[in-house]
Amino acid sequence: MTPVLANRALDLTILALTAAAMLSLGIVGGYTQFVIGLVAIWTILCVGLNVLYGLTGLVSLGQVGFFAIGAYGHAILMQAGLSFWLALPLATALTALVGALLAIPAVRMAGPFLAMVTIAFAFIVEHLAIEWRSLTGGQNGLMGFDMPRVFGTTLGERGLVILSIGMAGVALLAYRRLANSGWGMAMAALRDQEVAAGSLGFDPIRTKLAAFAVAAGAAGLAGGLFATLMQFIAPSNFMLSQSILFLFAVILGGAGTVLGPLVGAAIVVFLPEMLSGLAEYRLLFFGALLIAVLLVAPRGMVGTIAAVLPRRAAPTPPAQHEETLAFIRPDAPAGLKVTDLGITFGGLKAVDGASFEAKPGQITAVIGPNGAGKTTLLNMISGFYLPGRGRIATAGRDITGLSMHAAARLGVARTYQATRLFGALSAEENVIAGLPRGRGGAPFSALATQDARATARGLLALVGYAGAPDTPAADLPHVDRRLVEIARALALRPHVLLLDEPAAGLMHGDKQTLAALLRKVADCGIAVVLVEHDMEMVMGISDRIFAMDAGQPIAFDTPEAIRRNEKVIAAYLGEGTPDAPKRELAYTPGAMDVLITRKLCAGYGAADVLQDVDLRVGQGELVALLGANGAGKSTFLKTLSGLMAPGKGEIIFEDRNVEGLAAHRTVERGLVLVPEGRQVFADLTVAQNIELGAYKRKDRPDPTELETILDRFPRLRERLDSPAGLLSGGEQQMMAIARGLMAKPRLLLLDEPSLGLAPAMVEELYAVLAELRDDGITILLVDQMATLALAVADRAYVLEQGRIVAQGSAEEMRGDDALVAAYLGGGTSQTREDVA
Repeated sequence: MTPVLANRALDLTILALTAAAMLSLGIVGGYTQFVIGLVAIWTILCVGLNVLYGLTGLVSLGQVGFFAIGAYGHAILMQAGLSFWLALPLATALTALVGALLAIPAVRMAGPFLAMVTIAFAFIVEHLAIEWRSLTGGQNGLMGFDMPRVFGTTLGERGLVILSIGMAGVALLAYRRLANSGWGMAMAALRDQEVAAGSLGFDPIRTKLAAFAVAAGAAGLAGGLFATLMQFIAPSNFMLSQSILFLFAVILGGAGTVLGPLVGAAIVVFLPEMLSGLAEYRLLFFGALLIAVLLVAPRGMVGTIAAVLPRRAAPTPPAQHEETLAFIRPDAPAGLKVTDLGITFGGLKAVDGASFEAKPGQITAVIGPNGAGKTTLLNMISGFYLPGRGRIATAGRDITGLSMHAAARLGVARTYQATRLFGALSAEENVIAGLPRGRGGAPFSALATQDARATARGLLALVGYAGAPDTPAADLPHVDRRLVEIARALALRPHVLLLDEPAAGLMHGDKQTLAALLRKVADCGIAVVLVEHDMEMVMGISDRIFAMDAGQPIAFDTPEAIRRNEKVIAAYLGEGTPDAPKRELAYTPGAMDVLITRKLCAGYGAADVLQDVDLRVGQGELVALLGANGAGKSTFLKTLSGLMAPGKGEIIFEDRNVEGLAAHRTVERGLVLVPEGRQVFADLTVAQNIELGAYKRKDRPDPTELETILDRFPRLRERLDSPAGLLSGGEQQMMAIARGLMAKPRLLLLDEPSLGLAPAMVEELYAVLAELRDDGITILLVDQMATLALAVADRAYVLEQGRIVAQGSAEEMRGDDALVAAYLGGGTSQTREDVA
């Protein structure tokens, strides 16, 4: 069934259920009629909660507070002399206003903090109802409210139930239209990926505030109808447990589905009536039912049924190729100019004085080693970070300090290093989400029109996506996720496109296709700013390259000039030769192998990052594994240590196969990883961090072992009782190595130990590594600073795009051209003409 027909079928189903419920009142009466009225009232409230939780993903346990405000507000206004038809909308509006006011501080929180705020709100409302006796009647409550009158005729209970059923039907229809509108798209986008939603122009605060107001208003409307139907309200009607039941009903029926609130409300209201003899066990039954549903049907009853119904993509042809190119071509091409941009985090200058210009129709690459500040630079341009100084200008406007959604509305789009698609939306809907340019649009007007679908499919075809348009983004393979994210960014019709490592995890053929796509996008007049570690790709398609190191700009020039720039080469390989001690003990090549890998492959999803890696480490040897960012070095170490399962191949450690062994088992065998970024336990002391290294040892550590380690790292001795989080970066790195040594490793894996350290600290650290080498500890070292690693290594391997491209002694590798080519691209890269 196509989306249009599915929506029509839903509308007809709602109308039919509404009519059936009204007609049933002619058959039943008395108490059953009252219960049907309660189901209708609960449905109204749950529809509002479905907007908040099902669409926006915000958990509120305070809906009973809004329910009480609506009930008391309606009752008090009626007792003041207002008619039912005037009191009900006023009470609803009052409740929506209170919800919006509560949302202002609440929506800045997430998870349990938001839930706690709403629980506190419900407690406050309950106690106000008890203590404000002059207005609410306290525990005695309020009673005796006039029934609504229509054309001079007073409606009885049946008339009020019919009115409630009609309003419930309208609420369900309104939800269906809201979910398919720009507002609904904004809410769903924020639920799945708030950062990405902001980069499409959706305002997170306003969207969440609107969701809170809608949910509160629906609860207030339900409360007003409840007060009239009950003819008596007291604080006992609005216990906190009611909020849990409201949320339970939404989850049970199917959060985010149209009919879920109705199904959930019917079960939660009718089930206690069926079990009236066991009323005190009501919550027990509900809890057991919720557990059963979450285990068997985690999407809820309606969501589970909908998942198995046949779906067919709408027969909408994609926009023609030329039409799509014309769509993304900016009306007035404008570049991007960054001047003296800088930002500091806790005294660390992450970016300092960055200046470059990205011209329309050109690809400007930003390169640099780990920690250079590349992604931080993109985050400032896109509005994710507020710059400490400098200026960002585009299209003749200063956009420095604008929020992400504001920058997106001015034509700055971006993708992310780790794709941020909206998993619950289809590939096509993800692209459609970019079309409104950040405006929510009319709340009840369909966003996915035939024209919008044609445009989205044209963009998907442009980027090379060949999958089904209605495939949920969460089910897409890695390559397709990259393509859909680029298509979504292009849907904004940007004049500046920021791409953060779009080729990460792609195969060689996919990278060539991506390069051709980026060239095509730039030729449409868009200024493309590319952060990428694949230097073959960067050198092949870039018009200009901006190079950074440790937050500092070092060059801005053409690809060929950058390739020959001594400062750029030094940034990637390291400057000079560190004063590391020479090996004091004789080392004989060919010693017994501690580690052997054969045809090792590993990766993420369908793409292999490592491809047929053969590597050996001998007893007492220090081997360096070198390569550019994204080459697969850290993936190799994670696979060795058991943090990742290999796709195929062998890992032989001390003559035993250990591939696929769990990480804690590899530590027991003596294969110990010191991970990138140190990974210290910040709240534990230095001594406790080090002692944790011995956790998997079978023998108890000797007290002299800690003393021996502290002799190697004297800086740590005076900080043993200090929290590890207070250490400097260099001290944390030393502590991480000390923790690894405490495990008595047979092979020590070091991942980027020099990352983020000051030069003096790096020299000190590498002197310690030389000592460990001379003491016979077997080490496999990964460090992007090749000159540093080769100064202490016996042998080295060079990894490029997951493959070993060179190997030899440290002395041989220092003069090997393959090393420079692996970092800055070789002579086989595609030219701009080849890509075009």
